[in-house]
Order: sequence, then structure tokens, then C-alpha cells
Amino acid sequence: MSALAFIIEDDQDLSTIFSDALESVGYQVEQIKDGLSAQQRLSEDVPFLILLDMHLPHISGADLLAKIKADKRFENTTVILTTADARMAEAYEPMADFVMVKPISFVQLRDLTSRLKPRQ
Repeated sequence: MSALAFIIEDDQDLSTIFSDALESVGYQVEQIKDGLSAQQRLSEDVPFLILLDMHLPHISGADLLAKIKADKRFENTTVILTTADARMAEAYEPMADFVMVKPISFVQLRDLTSRLKPRQ
């Protein structure tokens, strides 16, 4: 079974590119387009990897990140923050495993997530 990854991103084009990158290295990907839906899915499942946009409708990426970090179920989940805001990236870097400043290329994301993937 492949590692589950949640892509929490409201920009559909970016979400598709991110999904393609992760699927190309063998992740099972689920796209989630807003903070409320993400909160619901996170209450139901614990993914191996979360790609988290900081600017989301309904519930912000920052609020989701705080909830993820406070929940022991996610202690082995890798969280990659994505944002176009360099100051925000710097502010939240200590709470995340990785921070990627947009624009993020398919190759950048594929290579990083390939290295993170659990060995079968």
C-alpha cells in the first residue's frame, strides 16, 4: 500500500501539479480544497504526508497547522507548508518539517517527496 498524502490547497491548478508530482513517486494522493474539509478529513485519517497551503478558505493553514501539531496522532506525519508569502514562511518554519515558497515546481516537489517516502 502506498503512503497517503493530503494536498490541502485551494488553487486547483497548483493542487493538480502537486498531485501529479506526488503520484509520480508513488504516493496515494487526496486533494482537499479548503480548511473546513481538511479539518474533517484529518479527524478521520492520518496521512503520511501533508502539503499545507497557508491561505485557505474557512479555516487558515496556520490554524490547521496548530491543530496538527497539537494532536499526537500526527507525530509521524511530515508537514510541508506552501506559501507565496516569504515572511509567513519564515514565521511558521519552526512548526513545519519543510517550508516551500511558491512558485514550487513539479521537479522540486517530486524530488523532495521522493526522499521523504517510506521505504517499502
